[in-house]
Amino acid sequence: MSTPLSEIAHGRSGDKGNKANVGIIAHDHDDFPFLRETLTEAFVANVFEEFLADPGVGSVDRYELPELGGLNFVLHDALDGGAGESLRTDTQGKTFAAMLL
Repeated sequence: MSTPLSEIAHGRSGDKGNKANVGIIAHDHDDFPFLRETLTEAFVANVFEEFLADPGVGSVDRYELPELGGLNFVLHDALDGGAGESLRTDTQGKTFAAMLL
């Protein structure tokens, strides 16, 4: 049986120019090791493959926040130029955390 990530974690996301920032934090700190093992850079790049200009190596950076039980991901070139240039519906990546969860 699988459990949706949204049952063990919450997230926020937004933009930094043409980069999207996605933060995921475990509801219970005991679930952080599972998040750390599951949410790899490759996994996240695969989830957002259609949004990344170059979904290969280096398109996603992961930063661990073990004291908070969280992970922060930076998705490079993920917003089609950013809020000022993109014609996408979500120009600021605000829905990216929900997509990952």
